[in-house]
Amino acid sequence: MSSSLGHDPVVVTGIGAVSSLGPTADALWQGVIAARRGLGELDLFATTSHRTKLAGQVDTDALPRQFAHMSRADRFGCTATQAAVQDVPTSLLQSGRAGVFFGSSTGALFEGERFLAALLEGREGDLHSIVGLQNDGPGNAVAKQFGCGGPVITYSTACTSANVAIAAALDALHSGEVDLAIAGGADELCEITYAGFNSLRAIDSEPTRPFRADRKGLLMGEGAGVLLLERRSHAEARGATVLAELVSAGRSCDANHVSAPDPEGRGAATAIRQALQEGGLVPADITFVNAHGTGTPHNDVSESKAMHAVFGERARSLPITSTKSMVGHLLGAAGGIEAVLTVLSIQHGLLPPTAGDAPADPELGLDVVVHEARTLPATNVGLSTNLAFGGNNAVIVLRSPQAAPGPKQQAEPR
Repeated sequence: MSSSLGHDPVVVTGIGAVSSLGPTADALWQGVIAARRGLGELDLFATTSHRTKLAGQVDTDALPRQFAHMSRADRFGCTATQAAVQDVPTSLLQSGRAGVFFGSSTGALFEGERFLAALLEGREGDLHSIVGLQNDGPGNAVAKQFGCGGPVITYSTACTSANVAIAAALDALHSGEVDLAIAGGADELCEITYAGFNSLRAIDSEPTRPFRADRKGLLMGEGAGVLLLERRSHAEARGATVLAELVSAGRSCDANHVSAPDPEGRGAATAIRQALQEGGLVPADITFVNAHGTGTPHNDVSESKAMHAVFGERARSLPITSTKSMVGHLLGAAGGIEAVLTVLSIQHGLLPPTAGDAPADPELGLDVVVHEARTLPATNVGLSTNLAFGGNNAVIVLRSPQAAPGPKQQAEPR
């Protein structure tokens, strides 16, 4: 959307992440740069009837004890937010001008399952444990923990939830509705989604291998990824360090199938083009892609076709990666984790590799970063894509702070 506050870019001034690679954004970054997999045998619940025992499970013993009374998802969201807002005065967070825009697809469903199991077994369930059972649990927990009195909105659009939340925060900052936005997502592993993806035969029995020739499916993960967003003038006024600029977002729907992506990637291509146009960018401006890249045969083909539709022949030389190969698919939190990693790629000038031993699938025609991290240009414009059940597509564009142009250009005609 166009800004009612003139050309006052929205910038990222804080990040936080919780994943199976560790409880901080730095642990996440160090892991993915080394192509280290945070995927192991799941012990939250029995997996004997499923195709795989693997997942990206978070070690909750490494999380702050002050959040131990919360659901797993709430703990992830509050831990990531605590890191993202660590340099923000409490007075600003509690001014009524700080909003929370969160994505989640399961909320505290794991705790709900435990509560129901106890009742079915004739035991008394812990009612306190399911306070956050609704999908808005993590966002509400963050607002309560940090005293945010602005709008608190949860988006639940499956695997695009966090990117949709980040896009909404961008809109709210452009319109002047808020001065600070805590944006991202949190999700936890639970039996119903684990069983569901197994029944769809979308799960791999080995570590997932997106864009690889031998890919067979995804692996699930859990955690949270959070950005602290504000207008550049607000950040400068309080002396905040700008990590990146959130340029634009694009949203669309395939209107095709409840679980399968459009085989030609048309909806994803529409969302990417929308983000480029909104940001006054052309395809040649994008220097790397942090892809949805689930590792399922259908997703990777559909996403590659979207890349070719938007970028043309350049899709063959545009660096692309999927960090789901190391932390798993975090569902509603996937966009949050991947937004954090996009910011870190911009900061460090490195694009993490897609883990796996097999070569990239030549049929996809993409420049998949494999084996080791790829050095990026001095200034970058990164595209982060998420595609979801229901045909939901949501993408965001982030760039180096110094890469911001003057007057907006028009995107190339289609």
